[in-house]
Amino acid sequence: MENFTPTAYTLECVATGNEFEDTGWLLADRSCETPSLIRARYAKRQIELRSDEYGLYKFCDWLPVKRLLKGSAAPVTYRSKGLAKHLGLENLWITFNGYYPAIGARMTTCSFKETEAYSVCGRAAADEERVLVVASAGNTARAFAKVCSENGIRLLLAVPYDNIDALWFSEPLNPCVKLIACATGGDYFDAIRLSDMALKSRRFYAEGGARNIARRDGMATTVLSAVTTIGRIPDYYFQAVGSGTGAIAAWEANRRLIADGRFGTNTMRLMVSQNAPFVPMYDAWRVDSRQMLPYADDKARRDAGIIDAKVLSNRKPPYGIAGGLYDALKATGGDVFVATNAQARKAGQLFRELEGVDIYSAAAVATASLVKAVADGRIAKDATVMLNITGGGEQLFKRDREMWYLKPSCVFPLDVEADEVVARVEELFA
Repeated sequence: MENFTPTAYTLECVATGNEFEDTGWLLADRSCETPSLIRARYAKRQIELRSDEYGLYKFCDWLPVKRLLKGSAAPVTYRSKGLAKHLGLENLWITFNGYYPAIGARMTTCSFKETEAYSVCGRAAADEERVLVVASAGNTARAFAKVCSENGIRLLLAVPYDNIDALWFSEPLNPCVKLIACATGGDYFDAIRLSDMALKSRRFYAEGGARNIARRDGMATTVLSAVTTIGRIPDYYFQAVGSGTGAIAAWEANRRLIADGRFGTNTMRLMVSQNAPFVPMYDAWRVDSRQMLPYADDKARRDAGIIDAKVLSNRKPPYGIAGGLYDALKATGGDVFVATNAQARKAGQLFRELEGVDIYSAAAVATASLVKAVADGRIAKDATVMLNITGGGEQLFKRDREMWYLKPSCVFPLDVEADEVVARVEELFA
């Protein structure tokens, strides 16, 4: 690949419209007094795609990156035949994020979390001395571990112990990647709390989640893939959500694509879904509340334990914040759906039979919601529909490979104190 010039952009506060320079790892506008996301405003109004050899970075005109890392793959969009015919849809397009070489999809962690990891780590300075901290329910951790291991970037992961089976790899990782876990019975929120404790040490810095422009704009490459393949902005966008960050990213990409001028002016309806019984955003949306409704810790942990799609169990999503999921749903005329485990399993099996590859439970939740929306007569048969398959092909990838699992260096009780966490994690990177 040719020499890379860092992408030119400024930052904008969603709440105030204030525009300012990115002086480093900024996650918010420090002058803004209300909770708000910030957005990247790219110097290039019209995106120019690079060749496929760039992987995810074929979209680097609209990624806030300082450097290009090795090993990335881009989402692949194709026109559905099997599922489309089954549902009676004339223009169903599937954006596949995972491992499915038959269509050119080569994300070896089998999840669209790779789009986040390559963008976030590409935003970080090459001479950054601090350790990056990422909390995850599983797939995000696997993606960041792969990227950081292959590119020599120091990383501390915090994951619930009950979810560490998700940390599989085709080969051992570079020791620059370390894992800590919250004890059995803990959930994603407990892992976030653990990571927050580690961040009390100045030797670590937060990835930032939805507040990091690189995470959202990395996820937005799913929409860039779809629109540049289809040639127009879709009418509907289907995705399962845990935090809603991917759907927020889709809305932001939609705005940029309208400004580009070559793909139409329509706004995709965001059709997002949660896995019952863990449905806090659905509950808030159903009563038109910008604020999340009360959700007792014990009930949230129990509900998170029941659902198949553990990655959708975020108790503190960026829902009500300025520029968050509530605003995205309002702006796009979107809606929130619910799918049970049984409905998602049925939809996952249907996808495998009709499209030829296994998909993750979260992607099956999105597929189940599409099936329901069609059955309810909410989607015209000639509508252009994008189904974001956020993960798949794991069974295919693992078929003839021996897997290696990342084990936690420390497992902390749920009531651990911050001082103990700081002392232990500093030792890990001594």
